[in-house]
Amino acid sequence: MLEPTYQADVVVVGAGIAGLSAARRLTSAGVTTMVLEAAHEVGGRMATEKVDGFRLDRIGQLLSTAYPELRLTPGLDGLVLHPFAPGVLLHSDGRHHRAGVQTGARGGRGARGARSARGALHVVRALASSPRPVPGPRRPVAVPGRQVSVPRSRTGAPLGTAVDQARLGAAFTKLADTPVERLLARPELPAAEALVARGLPARTIDGFLRPLLSALLCDPDLTTSSRCADLALRAFASGRLCLPEGGAEALPERLARTLPPGTVHTGVRVTAVSTTSVTTAEHGEFRCRAVLIATGARAAAELLPGLRVPDFRPVTVVHHTADEPPATGTSLLLDADRGGPVAHTAVTSRVDPSRAPAGRTLVSSTVLGPPQAQVDTAVRVHLARLYGTSTARWETLAVHHTAEAVPAMRPPHDLRRPVRLLAGLYVCGDHRDTGTVQGALHSAHRASAAILADLGADRPLHTADPLPTARAA
Repeated sequence: MLEPTYQADVVVVGAGIAGLSAARRLTSAGVTTMVLEAAHEVGGRMATEKVDGFRLDRIGQLLSTAYPELRLTPGLDGLVLHPFAPGVLLHSDGRHHRAGVQTGARGGRGARGARSARGALHVVRALASSPRPVPGPRRPVAVPGRQVSVPRSRTGAPLGTAVDQARLGAAFTKLADTPVERLLARPELPAAEALVARGLPARTIDGFLRPLLSALLCDPDLTTSSRCADLALRAFASGRLCLPEGGAEALPERLARTLPPGTVHTGVRVTAVSTTSVTTAEHGEFRCRAVLIATGARAAAELLPGLRVPDFRPVTVVHHTADEPPATGTSLLLDADRGGPVAHTAVTSRVDPSRAPAGRTLVSSTVLGPPQAQVDTAVRVHLARLYGTSTARWETLAVHHTAEAVPAMRPPHDLRRPVRLLAGLYVCGDHRDTGTVQGALHSAHRASAAILADLGADRPLHTADPLPTARAA
C-alpha cells in the first residue's frame, strides 16, 4: 500500500544532463517539476569515480569551449573549463607534431565566457624548428620523452605539403564561420567517404583528420554522418577542446544543485508512462500534466515501445598514475599511425589539477570499439611508444568499459529528431540530436521549449509536495 499520489506539472524521467537541464529550464519558468532517477546518483553516463584522491571519468567525452549550450544552459554559467593546449599533438612515425593550432586562440575558463578568438589555422607544424639542411641524408635522433624536430623532405611536411596545409587551414577557417543550418543542408555521406569526396589528400586525411574525428566522434571507422563530422570540426575550429573541472560529474551535479530542493529523487524506478502520469515500482502512480523521458535510448524505448534504438559506440577508458608526468604538457595526444588500441590520451592532471592528489600524475587513455582481452597490457605497450617513456611502473587505477557510451550517428541521421511525441509526452537525450554533450543539452532545450509552449502561459496547477514513502503491505 502506498501513500496518496504525488502531483506535479511535469515529471522528468532520468537525471542525466539532458533531464536535469530540461528541469532547470522548466523550474525557471515557474513550472513545478519532479525528476525521477532509477540510480542512486545523478549524472548517468557522465559519472566520475573517486579512487585514492583521483577523479576518474567513466567515458571521458571531450568538450569544446565552442559548444553553444554550455553558455546557454541555465545553471552552467559557473562551470570551469580547463582547455587542452591549442590544437592536438599527433604521434606519427615515432615523432610528435602539433596540429590544428589557431593563431590567437584563447581558452575559456568559464562555460559562459568560453569563446576563442579565431584566426588563420596552422594545420601542422613541427614541435621544434626544422634544422638547416646539410649535405647527405640525415635522420633525427629520437630521445624518449623529448620533442623531436622534423626536417622537411621533398614530398613536403609530415602530414601533407605546404599547399595541402594551407588549403586545409583555409577550409577550417571558413568552416568556423559557416552557419550550422548551412552545414546541415550539405549532402550526407559517411564521414570517411565525405573526406575523400571533397578532394582532400590521403595523407592529410589519414595523418590528421581521421585520428581527430575518431577522437571527437568516438568512431574509429568514421561511419558517422558527414553532417555530424562537420559540426565536430566546426567546434574544433571555433574553440578549444577542454575538460570540466572536477570531472564529468561536475555538469550534472551543478545542474542538480541549482534546482529547487526536493526536485530530484534518486532510487525511483519508473515502470510505465502516459501523457498524464508515470508509474513507479516504489511509489505507485504520479499524476502530472506532462512527462519528459530523458533516459538513454534503450531505457526510453522500454517505456515508449516503438521508439527507435540506435547502435552504440563502445568506449573503454584506462586510467594510470605515473611516477613522472610524460613530457607532453597539457596536450591531447592522438596516434596518427593507429599502431595500437589507444585513440587518444592525455596527462589529465596537467589539464585539470583537481583530478589528482597534489604531486601525483593522472594519465587517462581512451580505447574505441569492443573491449579487448588484456586491454591494460596492450594500452601500456602503446602508451610507451606514444609518450616515449617506460610505462612498466605505472599503476593502473581503473579500467572503465561502457558498451553503450555514445549513440551511433550513421547516415541518414536526423540531427533534430522530434522531442514532442504527443501533447503531454516528450523525449530528449543525445539520441535525439548529436551524440555529444552539446547534443544532449540542445535536445533538452528543444524539449523544454515544446513543453512550455504546450502548457501555455497560465500559472502552474500544482505545488510540489514531498515525495511519498512506500509502506510494506
